[in-house]
Amino acid sequence: MADELLIAEKIEAGYPGKQILFGVDFSVRKGEVVVLLGANGSGKSTVLNAVSGFIKPFGGRMLFNGQNIAGLPSHQIFRHGIAQVSQARDLFPDMSVEDNLTLGASQRGAAKAAESRTAVYRDFPRLGERRGQIVRTMSGGEQQMVAIARALMSGPLLLLLDEPSGGLAPKFVDEIAQIMARLKQGGITILMVEQNIKLAFDTADRFLVLKDGTVAERGDVGQGVSQEEIVRTIYL
Repeated sequence: MADELLIAEKIEAGYPGKQILFGVDFSVRKGEVVVLLGANGSGKSTVLNAVSGFIKPFGGRMLFNGQNIAGLPSHQIFRHGIAQVSQARDLFPDMSVEDNLTLGASQRGAAKAAESRTAVYRDFPRLGERRGQIVRTMSGGEQQMVAIARALMSGPLLLLLDEPSGGLAPKFVDEIAQIMARLKQGGITILMVEQNIKLAFDTADRFLVLKDGTVAERGDVGQGVSQEEIVRTIYL
C-alpha cells in the first residue's frame, strides 16, 4: 500500500549463537501506532533492534520509505529517520534534561533543533519546568519522558518504543498513556513493544502477537478481539 512506511518481510534475526526471529512479516503505515505483544522471550525487542540496526538480520528484507535498510548500521538507519527508545533509556545521567534533549537533535540544524525543543516542552510540560535538572535525580517515569522527548528531538519518521510503561508506578503509566495519545494525535508513526495490554489497546491501531519468534496473531484494535483473548493467546 502507498501509505506503508515500513515493510518487513521474512525477517530472521537474533544474537551470536541464538536465533530469535523466524520469518517475521509486518508493516507500519504512516501515522499509525502498531504494538508488538507477547511473553518474555518471544522476540519483541529483537524486532525493534533489527529495525533500528542495533542487530543485523540474518535474512529477510525491510523497506523503509521504499529503501531496503536491512543490515545497514544503526547510525545510517537513524539518518533515514528511525529513532529508538530502548528499555535502558540510554540517557546521560550526569547531564541536564536540556543537554540530553540537545544531543537528540545533534544531526539537525540550530533552527530545527529549536523548533523541536519548543514542541517537546509543549508536549512534555514537566520537562520544560525541569529543563536544568540533572537526569540522575529524576524518577523513573520522568527519565522515560526525557528518553522519549530526546528521540523526538531528532524529528523521526518512525519512533520505536520498547516497553514505555515498563517498571513505572501507576501514576507515571497514566502520564505515559497521555503522552502516547498526544503523539498519536500529532501524527507520529510508532512501532512499540508493550506488556500493559490496556495501554497497548488504548493507544494502538493494530497489534501483532509474537510467539517463539513468529507472528501468532495480528489484527486491528477494536475489531472484535478482546484484551482477554489476546492475553490467552500470549500466555496459554
